Amino acid sequence: MGNLKVKIAVLILLSSFCICHFAFAQDKIVGIVNNDIITQKDLNDFLNFMRMQLSEEYSGKELETKIQDMKLDLINKLIDDRLILQEAKRYKVIVDESRVKARLDEIRRHYRTDAEFQNSLRQQGLVLSDLEKKIREQFLMFNMIEYKIRSKVTVTPLEVTEFYQKNEKEFDLGEERFFSSMNTEEEIVAKKAFADLKKGEPFDSVANKYGMPLNELVASRSGKLRKEIEETIFKLMPQEISEPVKIYDSYYIFKLDSITPPRKLTLDEAKEQVFSYLQNSKMEAELSTWLAELRKHSYIKLVQD
Repeated sequence: MGNLKVKIAVLILLSSFCICHFAFAQDKIVGIVNNDIITQKDLNDFLNFMRMQLSEEYSGKELETKIQDMKLDLINKLIDDRLILQEAKRYKVIVDESRVKARLDEIRRHYRTDAEFQNSLRQQGLVLSDLEKKIREQFLMFNMIEYKIRSKVTVTPLEVTEFYQKNEKEFDLGEERFFSSMNTEEEIVAKKAFADLKKGEPFDSVANKYGMPLNELVASRSGKLRKEIEETIFKLMPQEISEPVKIYDSYYIFKLDSITPPRKLTLDEAKEQVFSYLQNSKMEAELSTWLAELRKHSYIKLVQD
């Protein structure tokens, strides 16, 4: 009995040490930016937050590649963020809380249930307040950059025209295929829906009949859509319907609605796209100059192990 009590005491001590060691590792200071510190937890939370954001567009290996690329310059990104947030505080920049709520709701809608959403937060080591804070900080930084940078940036119609004329090949559009899709998690439902479609029942009627969400999308040979979808869509003839295609845990049925042949965007069609590109390019240059100036007049220290 005495040996058992000793073993239990040792286990309690070891558990306490592990918890304290974990807490210490999380609170370890990795950088100082003026009066702010950056901890290991800040690094971890930022990565986890970006993982949730990027998972709206990427998955699997592609998502992990994006995360790994981000890790390479993570500390510098956090330093820049702290500098911008400090300036936002100095200029008394505010955030419309309704936009924070709207963005949070947008992220939440990518999950089927609230329980799934909460579970994803836990898996990333986050709580709802962490997510809200990160979203609020994103808007603060955006508003600060809008205030400080955008006012210095102008793009003239002549610049738009000259860019278009020098880069006409960039405005060649490949073939586009407009299609509809419906999906379900149940294979038997997908097979029944496909059978009804083969009998000639309208696509939207079948989707409503089986409670399957109906979407209208565009496909091109750009790699923006999943490989399975592009391969299926580009095998179809107009008005042809595909057999059910399994993607992750759902079964999809596609209908090719129409095909737009390859063409070149006219200057009038491309001018908004060119304007945005030139404006963003100039803003990035101004932002880099501004951040360099902030760094020059700030106390920044990286804490090495």
